[in-house]
Amino acid sequence: MPELDLTASSLDLTRAICDIPSVSGDEATLADAIAAAVGVHPHLEVYRDGDTVVARTSLGRAQRVVIAGHIDTVPINANLPVRDIENDGEHYLWGRGTVDMKAGVAVQLKLAAELAAPRFDITWMWYDHEEVDADLNGLTRLARTRPDLFAGDFAILGEPSNGTVEGGCNGNLRAIVRTHGVRAHSARAWIGANAIHAAAPVLGRLAEYRPRDVAVDGLVYREGLNAVRILGGVAGNVIPDLCEVEVNFRFAPSRTPEEAEDHVRAVFDGFDVDVVDLAPGARPGLDAPVAQDFLAAVGGEPRPKYGWTDVARFSAMGVPAVNYGPGDPHLAHHDEERVAVAQIDDVERGLRAWLTSS
Repeated sequence: MPELDLTASSLDLTRAICDIPSVSGDEATLADAIAAAVGVHPHLEVYRDGDTVVARTSLGRAQRVVIAGHIDTVPINANLPVRDIENDGEHYLWGRGTVDMKAGVAVQLKLAAELAAPRFDITWMWYDHEEVDADLNGLTRLARTRPDLFAGDFAILGEPSNGTVEGGCNGNLRAIVRTHGVRAHSARAWIGANAIHAAAPVLGRLAEYRPRDVAVDGLVYREGLNAVRILGGVAGNVIPDLCEVEVNFRFAPSRTPEEAEDHVRAVFDGFDVDVVDLAPGARPGLDAPVAQDFLAAVGGEPRPKYGWTDVARFSAMGVPAVNYGPGDPHLAHHDEERVAVAQIDDVERGLRAWLTSS
């Protein structure tokens, strides 16, 4: 089993954990290494659920914060092992997982080991299966088996945010819009009805759709409704009787999931609409005093998170949550994924200052 040296720099820890492949479904080796590395520290109580590792302090502090990060990545595409590169005079660590989100996990692991007496009690969570269906997510499983572990006054997800605070997140809905027809030989197309042709109005409504910018608790979230996949066709000489257009709706956290579904059904009124995935957004979570204290410690202007993250999971459980981690989210999942070393250092410095200041 690979060993992790938690006395190493956050940069070196990022190298080490990135070079342990952990594509979703194959996180066990990295989870083993994390559990072993944090398990030797007496100030941490360690709990493992599958390939999710939780480490907690129990110091009797007045407040508890939860700091979490996922350990899985999307598939590797000739971008491991990691390597150091220079770009426009800046030092980067290049390779799968550097942005999403092993640099953030490395910072968390280092601080978990070093901070034996932080100002808050801390629950550290490193979880599996974030990059795939929500029902496989390690936090979904943990919320079912140990919901008590989510208790806290504030939560931080180490998702890439360019080292700035990103509050809340958009909600996410996927739906299948179906059109139907009648099969026939393509040489006698007039006998049938072409389901793909019938989908033209669906695409027309999407092309004409104008998304909203929505202010929520001081941050402006951008919505979006887009086709992401089209399926249709039987054979090269058959008029198709079914076409499916998969649409993705990213909606501001001011909408409830029910309102989001009603909106999508209204846009595609008259069509067969099947909602196949729906996750609520999260409000910014920046009005709580502990959140304001965090913002003051790490600095910078907070921004909205456009994508969905697990902050929504904490928000739904009554725990205000933000995203804060190194890495440009535009490079997440990219074949040229790379993280600025300066951002790793800045996030470590910011978290350390907040967790240790009196």
